Amino acid sequence: MVKHIVLFKLKDEVPKAEKLVVMKKFKEAIEALPAKIESIRKIEVGLNINPEEAWHIALYSEFDSLEDVKSYAIHPDHVAAGKILAETKESRSCVDYEV
Repeated sequence: MVKHIVLFKLKDEVPKAEKLVVMKKFKEAIEALPAKIESIRKIEVGLNINPEEAWHIALYSEFDSLEDVKSYAIHPDHVAAGKILAETKESRSCVDYEV
């Protein structure tokens, strides 16, 4: 099994209320993906409640293989969900590991 963990930081200049709207839309879109992408074994999105931390969003997901992660990454529904963050995202960090 491969665990796929992604962190997103949103731009500081984006107003807090706008960040929250974008974060909630992204969460909803990502968590709807298992119905559309068969290779997702588990997925969840956490919205950071601690304003002292740098990262705003944590995405946790599980797949059978790294190849499944790669096909998920280019799936049109995943790409569309990612575009929700396009205007507000400052940075992204990712780790994929086997268990």
